[in-house]
Amino acid sequence: MNTAKIPCISELSLNRPEVIRWQERMKLLEPYSDTIVILPCSMKKPYSQSKSHMLYKKYTKGLQEVILTSPFGICPREMENTYPIQSYDASTTGDWSAEEIEASAKVLKDYAKDYNIIAHVTGGYKLACEESGLDITYTCNDGSTRSKESLDNLKMEVKKADKVSNSKHRLHDLRSIARYQFNSKKMDALISDNTQTRGRFNKRILDGKKQIATLHFETGLYTLNLDAGEILKEQKINRVFINFDLSSNTVFTPGIEGADDGIIPNDEVVVVCDDQVMGVGKSMLSSDELVNSSKGVGIKLRHRVK
Repeated sequence: MNTAKIPCISELSLNRPEVIRWQERMKLLEPYSDTIVILPCSMKKPYSQSKSHMLYKKYTKGLQEVILTSPFGICPREMENTYPIQSYDASTTGDWSAEEIEASAKVLKDYAKDYNIIAHVTGGYKLACEESGLDITYTCNDGSTRSKESLDNLKMEVKKADKVSNSKHRLHDLRSIARYQFNSKKMDALISDNTQTRGRFNKRILDGKKQIATLHFETGLYTLNLDAGEILKEQKINRVFINFDLSSNTVFTPGIEGADDGIIPNDEVVVVCDDQVMGVGKSMLSSDELVNSSKGVGIKLRHRVK
């Protein structure tokens, strides 16, 4: 996947397909705690590596953090390493246009409407929170998110909230990425309650002793093993149907007889023949192109049954 920087320097960025897709898929995600903390974005990405967010995180442990950012609207903390949110460039002055405020407020409202909300924000970020119409407790009364007064207010409000265990938090984060990547809540099935991770950068996703996927540091997205292909098949997500035996790791479009709707280039897919998983890999084309093209590469397989 191309992870080149995405310039977002005007209101026109609100209409970029990456932005629209992100905002739509945020509707699939849910906070893991009853209280969420809204924070401003930073120029540095991932946000958690910035000085400001390293400071905030000292006060928000055990609660769902949501970063407010334009043009994407929101970024739950667990999604901060995921493409495209980790690859965009935009101003972080806090001066937002009316269009940015309205768009971010809508995404925030969809995500946070049934939860207790603490907002540690100022400027345009606060205007977006106010525009959402949500019942919000604000902790910055002096115009600064880093002042002792504001941080003390944040600490006091966080103390009132119920915290969540690290294990529940970890599984929630992995499932959120799966929901986003595959555009379905059904992909919680990819992450069982027994899931473990191994690795500092690229993380191996293990169900017991069996590796089912890899979560990549560069993209924040999963690549799948054959066992995860079985999950895709069972959940009826990103299936591509063929009518021939695979003899290589390249699937050409002649012989592809069907594909689930919604597949786009670079999506992880499972190749199925006679209701059997034959391989998993990356689609080069959209659903319609996979079915209707008469020549060319349709899928590059990573693993196949031999």
